[in-house]
Amino acid sequence: EGKFSKSRGVGVFGDMAQATGVPADVWRFYLLYLRPEGQDSSFCWADLMLKNNSELLNNLGNFINRAAMFVCKFFGGTVPSMELAAEDRRLLARVGLGLQQYHQLLEKVRWVPGG
Repeated sequence: EGKFSKSRGVGVFGDMAQATGVPADVWRFYLLYLRPEGQDSSFCWADLMLKNNSELLNNLGNFINRAAMFVCKFFGGTVPSMELAAEDRRLLARVGLGLQQYHQLLEKVRWVPGG
């Protein structure tokens, strides 16, 4: 725990993260989960494990299980073909636009040394 310092070698850096064997997607999830808006954040190995297990795996597993049970219960275990109406296409277009805006906003967030 504590502030990372590249000059003092305090922290978990790219090559070190790779050497841990923790999958890159787990690192991505955790770093985005902790991403500070305007202040430093603190890193803790126990918190990485906790967030991975409780937030990512449990929630994702629960979502997948519920979706699979829904498909089995209402569709005989097979996802039916989807027919998109004009209203569906409009909704998808709006979601796509929102996703583009979201990505643009993420790109504008920059880390400022000493900030």
